[in-house]
Amino acid sequence: MIDFELTDRASTNQTTLPIVETFHSVQGEGAWTGTNAFFIRLGGCDVGCWFCDTKESWNPRRHPQRKIVDLVADAIAANPAIVVITGGEPLMHDLTELSHSLHDAGLRVHLETSGAHPFSGRFDWVTLSPKVSNPPQESVYAHASELKIVVANSQDLIWAEQQSAKVVASVICYLQAEWNTEGSRDLIFDYVLRHPQWRISVQTHKMLGVR
Repeated sequence: MIDFELTDRASTNQTTLPIVETFHSVQGEGAWTGTNAFFIRLGGCDVGCWFCDTKESWNPRRHPQRKIVDLVADAIAANPAIVVITGGEPLMHDLTELSHSLHDAGLRVHLETSGAHPFSGRFDWVTLSPKVSNPPQESVYAHASELKIVVANSQDLIWAEQQSAKVVASVICYLQAEWNTEGSRDLIFDYVLRHPQWRISVQTHKMLGVR
């Protein structure tokens, strides 16, 4: 059980955020795979996915607060095609100031979220990756640009269909194999061949050995 909570979620004047890391790489998943990207990973997550590969991000108190103005300066210096706000679960925080400041700097801003908290901020692209353990807020579905479901077993495919029914038809729908689960890749491969509305999302950054 996650034993912490954020007390400043409702604030629209956040000038600092808990930051796990920032790094310059390429987007490894989804529609923007291979794109030059600057990542801002926020601390804090109460979704608790058993397969999470960034569990160190869960407790926001373990990560230093950084000024939004400094995060924007770092993003500008990287000169990326996109800036990706990820986590953790970014929507545990009010993202209004961060996203608007990045836009004001002329940057394209993307969000990766489970949707488990109310939507905030302004984004050019939203990757929604719903989790059974803490489902999305209903209002978040309307913001999705792409839907990504992590699949470890056949029950996850049922969840995927339930979630795809909640987004508009233009949303790109992806199935992504749980990296360490034997048989998950064959499962989604066979499913996509029988259900052409779905695509496979491959974690190319893991294949390339980059962050």
